[in-house]
Amino acid sequence: MESAQKPEISLIVAPELRLFLASGRRQADRTLVRTDGASTLGHVVESLGVPLTEVGALLADGRPVPAGHLPEHGAQITVQGVTRPQQVPGPLRFLLDVHLGTLARRLRLLGVDAAYENPDIGDAALATRSATERRVLLSRDRGLLRRRELWAGGYVYSHRPAEQLRDVLSRFAPPLAPWTRCTACNGTLHEATKDAVQEQLLDGTERSYDAFARCGDCGQVYWRGAHHAQLTAIVDEALREFGPTAQPLPTPAH
Repeated sequence: MESAQKPEISLIVAPELRLFLASGRRQADRTLVRTDGASTLGHVVESLGVPLTEVGALLADGRPVPAGHLPEHGAQITVQGVTRPQQVPGPLRFLLDVHLGTLARRLRLLGVDAAYENPDIGDAALATRSATERRVLLSRDRGLLRRRELWAGGYVYSHRPAEQLRDVLSRFAPPLAPWTRCTACNGTLHEATKDAVQEQLLDGTERSYDAFARCGDCGQVYWRGAHHAQLTAIVDEALREFGPTAQPLPTPAH
C-alpha cells in the first residue's frame, strides 16, 4: 500500500532574505516545499538556506508561530526578516570570526565591545564562545550561523568594511563611545601622560604629540598620529547617522 502523500506548504520569503535561497527560487513570490511531515518549520526554513538568525517573525496562515511549529499540508507560511533595530537581551556584545578583522577594529574604534578570533578557532569553538559569553556572533558563513549552540547571531551582508559597519550599526544600534576601546585587543583606553608612556614612544612621536591614551589590558599606546584624520572620518560618519549614546574620552587619542 502506498504511503500517505507528504505535506506541501507554500512559503513567502521576505525580499531581503531571498539571497539565501537557491537561484531558481529567488524571483518567485512563493516557494512550494514538500516536507516529511516531521520537520519543524525552522528546519524547513534553514533547509532552504535561510539562517534563523536572519528571520524575524514566522507566520502560518497569518498567525505567529515558533520555529518549532510543525506545518500542516497546505499551510501558507510567511518568513519575515528581523525588525531593525533588533532587540538583544542584556549588554550588547559581539564576536566576529576570522574574516571580519577590519569590521572588528572599526567597531572598537566606536567603543563597541567586539571580540575577534584570529587565527580561526573553528565553528564549534566560536559558537561555544558566543553561548558562554552571550555575544552576538557576526559572520558571513551561513553554516556557522545555523549552529544550534549559538546564543545569537547576525549575517554580515556585504564584503566591504564601510557597508558592513553601517549594516551592524543599523541592525543592532549598539551604544557608541568613540575612542574608548583598544582597536588591537578590545580593552578599555585610559588617558595617559607623556611621562607615563615615554618609554614606549619613538623620539619623533615624543617631540610631536602631547595627548596620549593607553589600553588597560594590553598596554598599547595611542596618539593622534598620521592616520587620525582617516579614523576621525569613520567616527564622524557613524555619529552623524547613528548618534552617540555615551561620553567618549575628553581627549580622543589614536
